[in-house]
Amino acid sequence: MAADSTRDLDLVLFGATGFTGGLTARYLAENGPTGLRWALAGRSRAKLEAVRDRLAAVDPELGELELILADAADADALAAVAARTRVVATTVGPYLQFGEPLVAACAAAGTDYVDLTGEPEFVDRMYLAHHETAAASGARIVHACGFDSIPHDLGAYFTVQQLAASGPVTMRGVVRSTGTFSGGTFHSAMGAFSRAKQMSEAAKARRKAQPKPEGRSSRAVAGKPHRDKVLGYWLVPLPTIDPAVVARSGAALDSYGPDFRYSHYAGTKTLRYAAGGMAAASSVAVAAQVPPVRRFLLGKIKQGEGPDEGRREKSWFTVDFVAEGDGRTIHTKVCGGDPGYTETAKMLAESALCLAFDDNPEVAGSVTTAQAMGDNLMARLIKAGISFDVV
Repeated sequence: MAADSTRDLDLVLFGATGFTGGLTARYLAENGPTGLRWALAGRSRAKLEAVRDRLAAVDPELGELELILADAADADALAAVAARTRVVATTVGPYLQFGEPLVAACAAAGTDYVDLTGEPEFVDRMYLAHHETAAASGARIVHACGFDSIPHDLGAYFTVQQLAASGPVTMRGVVRSTGTFSGGTFHSAMGAFSRAKQMSEAAKARRKAQPKPEGRSSRAVAGKPHRDKVLGYWLVPLPTIDPAVVARSGAALDSYGPDFRYSHYAGTKTLRYAAGGMAAASSVAVAAQVPPVRRFLLGKIKQGEGPDEGRREKSWFTVDFVAEGDGRTIHTKVCGGDPGYTETAKMLAESALCLAFDDNPEVAGSVTTAQAMGDNLMARLIKAGISFDVV
């Protein structure tokens, strides 16, 4: 484990007083390397002390873990934190509401940054506002380091490697899960649905500003509902951030070939469930457009809460990938446990540790997990119990 003498901390975790943040802190307490120099940051000392007391039950030495008071809107405090550490990990969302000051601080300080956002508008606006600063400082700004979008991004990366095609590649990813979404994810999704126009404007501005790969093409393609002959599932297009992230990795990495196309779906065993899922998603999207209804739903589903350990242990996810290229077809699968909480906390923690300690590609700016960490992060996740297999 290499140390950086210019920074006195390896990792700072924001949001440990929330549900997923608390799981991330516990994962670090149980799995962080010996000698890890880390701290918890937030705005409430009492809540941070409560988290630290729980961690001390795992490892008594963590009773002395440093606590840093910093509000998500305090630019000076965030700048001071970013200057002290090699990596910042944050679970504080919705990110469009709370996230930019921390991204700005890390980009300016040359500090690596990871989060759990699934908010396309936030990611696009952070690229427009802070990519060039981060590229100049050497900071790696890596969004979507949880279930959005690591299994999909690294799963597509793994599949491309196994296919090893020299020509065009078409790929579809199909998600199935028994896990429940988190309150934070629901709040973020409702915010995104209510800002469809602003989200479209941010995406258009990013496409205009972001350089395209020379001589290559990589795009996310919106699919249509249909029955998949290879997998035997009914497929419903998923309007998440995941296909955009996969396409960005395809644009950044030559291994995806000269012409890469990716489509993203939820998979169900019956047409009835597929139709029900589409109806539910449409209802939420419509409800988000009506402020009183949106406020009512947000009030019913709280942030910072989640299922108990017993329920999480019964949850699982799979993402099947089917890729075609050079006249061949390959089927791969990424599998794990509870996606919304347990595995998301694991993915965020391992991403932060990977940036801090692994010999990763030399990249900077706003980058994807595949682009920034690729094989190293995949190896970490496999060791932590998430599988990547050829079927």
